[in-house]
Amino acid sequence: MLAIGFDEPGGPQVLRPVDVPEPHAGAGDVRIKVVAAAVNPSDTVTRSGMAHDRYRAVAPPYVPGWDAAGIVDEADPATGWRSGDRVVAVTLPVLAGGGAYADKIVVPAGQVARMPEGSDFASAATLPMNGLTAWFALDALGPRSGRTIAVTGAAGAVGGYVIELAKTRGYTVIADAKPSDEQMVRDFGADIVLPRGDDLARHIRAHVPDGVDALIDTALQGQAVLPAVRDGGSFVILRPAALGGGVTPERDISVHLVMVADHLDDPHALGELSRLASEGALTLRVARTVPAEQAARAHEVLEAGGVRGRIVLEFP
Repeated sequence: MLAIGFDEPGGPQVLRPVDVPEPHAGAGDVRIKVVAAAVNPSDTVTRSGMAHDRYRAVAPPYVPGWDAAGIVDEADPATGWRSGDRVVAVTLPVLAGGGAYADKIVVPAGQVARMPEGSDFASAATLPMNGLTAWFALDALGPRSGRTIAVTGAAGAVGGYVIELAKTRGYTVIADAKPSDEQMVRDFGADIVLPRGDDLARHIRAHVPDGVDALIDTALQGQAVLPAVRDGGSFVILRPAALGGGVTPERDISVHLVMVADHLDDPHALGELSRLASEGALTLRVARTVPAEQAARAHEVLEAGGVRGRIVLEFP
């Protein structure tokens, strides 16, 4: 069976087509014929070796990828899924049978949801991991975190979902953008859009002198934007300190690390995200599609920066 993987961590060039055994659905599982798999920054972390300790005990080839959209072709009847159902899924890369860069994947039924109505496979594949990251980032704030939040990296895939989800939950949102992205960020629903850059915390304080109740740092600016948060507020990071996402807490600010891998057993969130996308409350953004065999090039483009939306690998 075709997959895209690597034998040793390295640059994008290590990715290549590999032949792996075809998986089968066990109890509680769903097998999906993958049509589209999104390429995320976390995939480049996996491939580069930054997180190699997590999968050192796994035999290569290592298959990256969190996000898939495709068609159910085998399932435990008890799951309720049937052959022919069009679905989205989130899966652990490399571990648990391999990631989404594969012709077929097997995942627990709780990691599967119906494709958003009106979407195609490529756009649907951009929802799971980034949407879940935004969902759980907002959940981390809790009901007592106040109603004003700031979002860094607002034009990115996660940042856009954070803004749109925050508006469905009644937050006032302050977001950053470079001039060419400003209108797009406003269209996501941001109430205030400020210049992207090193002075973001100062600009936020100019609008909210006491500081925002919470900040979700999708751009990994870390300590540079911590001053934007009020005393006793909340700061959400999306990578551990070892991977460049840490901050040193101060002024009783609560720091929350959100990683989708910690929430894969949640059976509710992905279905809700699909529903919101079906209703038009979430914007599914495809930067471009490429054949799966061009995954190395997709990683090169993503790492060069400036991609808006997600590059999506298409499987035959």
